[in-house]
Amino acid sequence: MRVVINKNCERSPPFAENGKQFMTVLVESLPGAAAAVTPCCLGDAQRGFRGRIHTIDAGPHSHALPADELERRLIELGFTEGATVEVLHEGFFGRDPIAVRVNDATVALRRREAMAIHVV
Repeated sequence: MRVVINKNCERSPPFAENGKQFMTVLVESLPGAAAAVTPCCLGDAQRGFRGRIHTIDAGPHSHALPADELERRLIELGFTEGATVEVLHEGFFGRDPIAVRVNDATVALRRREAMAIHVV
């Protein structure tokens, strides 16, 4: 079986292509080592994704809230740097909202709000 390194936030079970078996893995960087994975937005992650929060940046995304207010609310919900996250569920229409487990709490977020959370 070949292993394909998955640098995106995509969950992919073992699959076959041209009669060959493949499995993707997510590579995490070790402390002190060069980063092997570039952070991506939690809003782009698919169901089953697991990772850690790298940063929160509510920059110029289209939110109903000002950037600093959105960041404050996300932090109050437990989305802090280093917290573990897992995408548990996606909405049926348009994959929105998503249910995310952050540490031991389950929170529902709109994908546009989750775009402010960068994960590895």
